[in-house]
Amino acid sequence: MCNQITDIVAIDGPVGAGKSSVGRQVAERLGFAYLDTGAMYRAATWWAIENGTDLDNPEALTAITQNMPLHLSDSNGELRVRVGAQDITEVIRTPEITRQIYKLDHAAGVREHLVRLQREFGARQPTVADGRDMGSVVFPKARWKIYLDASLEERARRRAAQFAEKGLQVDLAELTREIEERDRKDMTRAVSPLQKAPDARVLDTTQLTFDQSVDAIVDFVREVL
Repeated sequence: MCNQITDIVAIDGPVGAGKSSVGRQVAERLGFAYLDTGAMYRAATWWAIENGTDLDNPEALTAITQNMPLHLSDSNGELRVRVGAQDITEVIRTPEITRQIYKLDHAAGVREHLVRLQREFGARQPTVADGRDMGSVVFPKARWKIYLDASLEERARRRAAQFAEKGLQVDLAELTREIEERDRKDMTRAVSPLQKAPDARVLDTTQLTFDQSVDAIVDFVREVL
């Protein structure tokens, strides 16, 4: 358990709420490091598939994740994800990875390993960290906690737009159902379920622009500072 109050902006929330894009901009505005924990689970999912690992075997998933040579770096304000020498920043954002990632999310051994790496990262410098259990589990003593949310329909629209930017066309109705199911799995999983930390500030971005969402979090941090 992380018991010391740390200069962490912990951003939690469901899929498609804008955690990664907003968190990255907040980090840049504050001069903090940025930690996209979702990218870590996506990388682990890609690594497991690449190695032919049985995605329904938690022990095998834990073992392969512990051997993953993961490296996260910042390149001109963009998070780059590498496994070994291979840059997988784009490939881990495909619908296939999105459909399978929950199996890594639910593997206790995988989470234990990645949580340790996340805490090591946050201990080195002031950090904006986004995910689903940042304020409740990974950084329970984070100085700032935000639960970022938006309506299901808006989150599906945003995710579809992200896929479209990459040249990937998806059925919006099917995507909405997938996100709704992902919400259910995230909120009911036995290990580190998605939940709002009791001391987190809720920010509903359904009617907010991207810049307004960023401004709201930056203002919250500066209130405390």
